[in-house]
Amino acid sequence: MKSEFMVAITQLSAEKNLSREVVLAAVESALISAYRKDSFAPNQNLAVKINPNTGGVKVYVKKTVAEKVADAVNEITLAAAHKIDKNARIGDTLTIEATPPNAGRIAAQTARQVILQRLHEAEHHAIYEEFTGRESDIVTGMIQRITPDNIYIDLGKAEAILPPAEQIHNERYRVGQRLKLYLMGVTKSPKGPQIIVSRSHRELLRKLLELEVPEIHSGAVGLKALAREPGYRSKVAVAARQEGIDPVGCCVGLRGIRIQNIVNELNGEKIDVILWVDDPKVLIANALSPAQVTSVELNEAETTALVGVPDKQLSLAIGKEGQNARLAAKLTGWRIDIKSASALEAERAAKEAKAEAERAAAEPVAELAMEEEAESVEPVEETKETEPLPITDIKLVLTSSKKETGETGAPTIRFAEDILPGKAAAAKKRAGKGKKEAELKAKELKPKKTRAKRAYYSEDEDEIAE
Repeated sequence: MKSEFMVAITQLSAEKNLSREVVLAAVESALISAYRKDSFAPNQNLAVKINPNTGGVKVYVKKTVAEKVADAVNEITLAAAHKIDKNARIGDTLTIEATPPNAGRIAAQTARQVILQRLHEAEHHAIYEEFTGRESDIVTGMIQRITPDNIYIDLGKAEAILPPAEQIHNERYRVGQRLKLYLMGVTKSPKGPQIIVSRSHRELLRKLLELEVPEIHSGAVGLKALAREPGYRSKVAVAARQEGIDPVGCCVGLRGIRIQNIVNELNGEKIDVILWVDDPKVLIANALSPAQVTSVELNEAETTALVGVPDKQLSLAIGKEGQNARLAAKLTGWRIDIKSASALEAERAAKEAKAEAERAAAEPVAELAMEEEAESVEPVEETKETEPLPITDIKLVLTSSKKETGETGAPTIRFAEDILPGKAAAAKKRAGKGKKEAELKAKELKPKKTRAKRAYYSEDEDEIAE
C-alpha cells in the first residue's frame, strides 16, 4: 500500500511537471485538513509528515505546556509533558505523535479532492513564478483554439491569451500554427495565472533582432531606435560599439539571410535598417531612405525639419499614405515636413520678392519720418551783423536828404536798404501803379455829357440867334 502511494505521487509529479517535494508538501497540507475533519478537533494544531522513501504517513499534535490547563485540546500539564520529554518547561511546545489507525483509508478517500486542489494551486504557483521571470521576453507557442474574442496559445506548460488589440490585422491565423510572441505580462486569476502575449508590440521586433543577430545580442552593435507599423513596415537605427564593425551589414547578413528570417517570421513585414548618426540632419536624411534628400533645414525651437527632395522622388519620400515620413518622424523624434525642390525654390523666390517689396515700401516711409523729424526741430536764428556802409554811400544819402528837405542844417541819416537798386525800383514801381489807379478813379468820377444836354444848349443858341 505504501509503495503504491509513492508510485501515485511520482505519477502526479510527472503529469503536473512538478517536483516530488512540491507534490508531497501539497499532499501533507491536504491530509491535515482531512484528518482535522475526521479524527481531531477543528481547532487542533496538527502536522503531517510523509516519508519520501517508504511513503509512511504520521500525524503529530502540537500542544503547549501550561501550569494550569484551560484548553485541553491545545495545552498539556507540566507533569504530563515530563512523561514525553523530561526537559520540558512551562511555555514549551511539544510535538506528540497521534497517527490514527485508519490513516491510509482517509488518505485514499477523504483527502482525494483536497489533494487535487492543492496540486492545482501548486501548479499554478509554479507557472506564475516561471513566466513572471520571463516577462518582456519572446516565447514560442502553437495556436490551440480561436474564438471571436481571443486566440489561445499553447506554451507547453501553460496557456497564453492573444487578445484582438495585440494581433496584426493583416495576418491570418489557423489552429496548429506556430508563432513567436512577445510576453507582455502575467496576472493571477481564480482560474490560474493569465498570460498575455502580443504579435504587434514593437519590442517583438527588437527581440527577434537579438535572436537572429549575434552582434546585437552580445552588445557589439547597439539598437538605437525602432519604429514599427505592425504588418506593414518598420525602421531600425543601429550603431557600432566596436571599431571595424559594419552595423547595417551585421543586421542584414550575408545575402540578406538574417533580415529575411525576421521578415518571414512577421509574414512579409518590410524592415529598413539605417545607420544611426548623432547629426540630426544626416539622421533625418538616412531615415527617409530609400528616397534621396537634397536639403534639410532644422527648427530646434519647434523640433521640426523642412526636408527637400527631388520632384520625382516626392511620393517615394512620403510613402503610401504618408507611411515612410511617419516612421521617419517616430524614429528620429523630429516632426518632418517634406517638399519638392521646385516648391522650395518657388517659396524662396516668393519670400525674396516679398522682402524686396517691404524694403521698397519702407524707404519712403523712412524718408518722410526723417523730414518730419527735421521739421520738428526749431531752427536757430542766426544774428547777422550789419555790414558798415562805404563812405561814398553815406555821402549820397546825406546829399539826397538835403535836396529833398531843402534844409541846410544837420543831415538826416537814412538806411542803406532804402537806396539799394532793388528797393528803389520796387518803390518806384509801386508809386507808378498807385498813380495809374488814381487816374482811373478820377475818370470814373467825372460826369459825362449826354445828348439831351447838348440839345438844350443848341436850343438856347437858336433863341439867342433869333
